[in-house]
Amino acid sequence: MFSKFDKTQIGNSTAIKSSVQRAIRQKLLDQFEGLRVNDGALLEQIWPKKESISLIKCHNQLQLLSFNGFPLFFQSHDDPYVPTLRLLHLYPHLLPPVTVDRGAIRFLIAGANVMSPGLTSKGGQLPPPEKSYPANTIVSIFAEGKVHPVAIGICKTSTEEIKKVNKGIGIDLLHFVGDGLYKFERI
Repeated sequence: MFSKFDKTQIGNSTAIKSSVQRAIRQKLLDQFEGLRVNDGALLEQIWPKKESISLIKCHNQLQLLSFNGFPLFFQSHDDPYVPTLRLLHLYPHLLPPVTVDRGAIRFLIAGANVMSPGLTSKGGQLPPPEKSYPANTIVSIFAEGKVHPVAIGICKTSTEEIKKVNKGIGIDLLHFVGDGLYKFERI
């Protein structure tokens, strides 16, 4: 999604009205369980309620939410909001995690989707059956031996189905270390 993202694809930035901000805050609270803990204290820490946030429109119906120039979340069309990788490095437990083996790292940082064998091999890790993620779950992708997530993706099928089939694409990549959005510390 962001492999060829650069300044030329960034459109205008506008401050969002307070009524729209309330609606976005509620969507984020509904979407991310981790943000609801302690009456939304984590969301308050990331984006203080009294502070204004900017909406940055980009090409291909992509929108970025930024706070003081720091990109927080992105949204494509009317899909769910997805935290940026830089935000995920600050709050790694915002998304459910998966781990890929060492062999998948070079492919991930080149922008390739995550293949099922990279998740099911010795270095990979998926949740246990009782905590399986359903299809279309947005996940943070950790790499074997790394502390911070290296990518964000969306599960094509449930994690149990990924284990069972063990071939083909398991996770579609959305955002990864080194892509165009990651290179922007401030927008």
